[in-house]
Amino acid sequence: MKIRPLQDRVIVRRVQEEEKTKGGLFIPDSAKEKPTEAIVLAVGNGKTLEDGTVRKLDVKEGDRVLFGKYTGNEVKIDGEQALILREEDILGVIES
Repeated sequence: MKIRPLQDRVIVRRVQEEEKTKGGLFIPDSAKEKPTEAIVLAVGNGKTLEDGTVRKLDVKEGDRVLFGKYTGNEVKIDGEQALILREEDILGVIES
């Protein structure tokens, strides 16, 4: 991908949800909710503070993150659905 988000923005790709439950039942598309877990594809340079300095972002490419249900702007990049979020919309980084 040849895109770099500006300032404190982050581009993420949603993680695919499971097609069936742990009990083995298949979930139809109409009953699925959009996942709130994603993989970071690209990050901006950082947030510009009031004194003019730039604070680096806490997330980096490849991180698995959780974000709010109704946050971000959906875009299509290279035929792939992605979201552009601000760093403040990210709730946490999933560490394994």
